[in-house]
Amino acid sequence: MTRIGLISDTHGFLDEAVFQHFATCDEVWHIGDFGSIELIEQLNGAWSGRNTPIVRGVYGNIDDAAIRSIFPEQLVFQCEGVKVMLRHIGGYPPRYNPATKKELLLHRPQLFIAGHSHILKVQYDEALGCLHMNPGAAGKQGWHKVRTLIRFVIDGTDMKDCEVIELGKR
Repeated sequence: MTRIGLISDTHGFLDEAVFQHFATCDEVWHIGDFGSIELIEQLNGAWSGRNTPIVRGVYGNIDDAAIRSIFPEQLVFQCEGVKVMLRHIGGYPPRYNPATKKELLLHRPQLFIAGHSHILKVQYDEALGCLHMNPGAAGKQGWHKVRTLIRFVIDGTDMKDCEVIELGKR
């Protein structure tokens, strides 16, 4: 069983509450628009003295060359029995952007996670047989009204116990 904390669009702001909400997570996945190297360092160093979760991520459209040298545009990997694809700009079912649609058809993940829109979504795509998630935005920049995260579990091939966490107003 792998407990995952999902975050996106921090734009250089990391609420301290994130560390409490993700304290029991095995992995933290950041779906782009980190906004600063310092934020990445905060994520990587926050759990000192405890089990440190693995931090995975992809860069977003506002991320500079330093961040792009650490994280790829797209990440495809296996988490337990689930094939996962992360990409900052992707769209949502059935309105994926053309580049993302091509990658989804190529890789055929069971879980696709995007950010960018600042719109929280958890939606199953029947046509692709794929769960789509977007954690919304955890930062203070953008047009969203409430900052959000998602916490969930992958247990073998099951994706379950999905929780939406509100961090407060932007």
